[in-house]
Amino acid sequence: MALILTFLGKGGTGKTTLAIATAKQMASAGKRVLLALSEPPAVIGLMLGQVEGTPGAIETNLEAVNLRSAALLERSWEDVKQLEARYLQKPFFKEVFGQELGVLPGMDGALALYALREYDQSGKYDVIVYDGDGDRQTLRMLGTPEIMSWYIRRFRDVIVKSDVGQALSPFLGPISSAILNVDLSQDNFAAPTQEANSTLDEGKAAVNNPDRVAAYLVTTGDKTALAKAMYLWGSAQQVGLTVGGVILNKSVLQDTEAAQAANSFEELYDAFDHEAIDVSTATAQFEPLTVNIVPFDRSKTWQVLQNALPDFTQASRAPKPITVDVAQKTVSLFLPGFDKKQVKLTQYGPEITIEAGDQRRNILLPPPLSGQPVKGAKFQDRYLRISF
Repeated sequence: MALILTFLGKGGTGKTTLAIATAKQMASAGKRVLLALSEPPAVIGLMLGQVEGTPGAIETNLEAVNLRSAALLERSWEDVKQLEARYLQKPFFKEVFGQELGVLPGMDGALALYALREYDQSGKYDVIVYDGDGDRQTLRMLGTPEIMSWYIRRFRDVIVKSDVGQALSPFLGPISSAILNVDLSQDNFAAPTQEANSTLDEGKAAVNNPDRVAAYLVTTGDKTALAKAMYLWGSAQQVGLTVGGVILNKSVLQDTEAAQAANSFEELYDAFDHEAIDVSTATAQFEPLTVNIVPFDRSKTWQVLQNALPDFTQASRAPKPITVDVAQKTVSLFLPGFDKKQVKLTQYGPEITIEAGDQRRNILLPPPLSGQPVKGAKFQDRYLRISF
């Protein structure tokens, strides 16, 4: 299994450049690296040259791939048809071809996540550096396993326990067996969801493990960039994603038109203004994370960037998004970037729901705490501490 690294931050802070530098650094250290990019081909070409929709060698130990949604959809559709053929006696998707499908809003993240999972499971790479949009869409993408498992768990239980589900249960077994290629007489929802749940559990375990998936904040001294990084830091906790550190870039995109018209990496680099940063203020703002400073370098060499990068193996030292203490009957959630008024706690049944900003997280409690009512909750020092 590979270590998956990604970067979060406001547009124009240099996330793509730092992703490339990270991939180069890891490759030079002897790791087998895949750099997965989602930028338009013209932008990627200025930095790396031509990058195709399938992994191709860039330099020793380093391959790169351009995650093009249309191509990913076509490839994924074939997998959908194979699943359909497994479960349905008379498949109907076989008449629809991947080459004719269009990409709908929201598909890009799901397709990218599916591709990353395939590359991870291939065993070909030690490190996968993913350069997405670095915003809430990246977080929603990485939070998909947890969110989807909740939908399956919640709605499956609702249907099974409902009066309608109980009344139809004796009939669904024979009917579904006549339509499907599986025997669902014991549980009419088990077979279709078992494989999905297993995949989602693997995804959740990976995202929740900083030795498997970690994000790093990228910001400049610009106030809006700092505020965006703080917001994304807190939002990342809501999907169980560990933020391992902060990269403070001393270059900020100043001339958008010049960047778009650039014909070389040097011209693109010159479109950035190189500002003075109050490092002490930024460092205090992101405590206890380590802040790494990326200096402005007129030589425009990758090595300078590589030398300024953090030690990506130390992500596990960052605060955990959630800590459960069964003995003390407490659950603690790390929610930096939010204040008390922005955090909401509700409880419906055996789970608790935490809302912070634009993110909701449903927490399935361990058996000793499941179903117990919340006795108290306190938001202090960036932590929401819940007692049962």
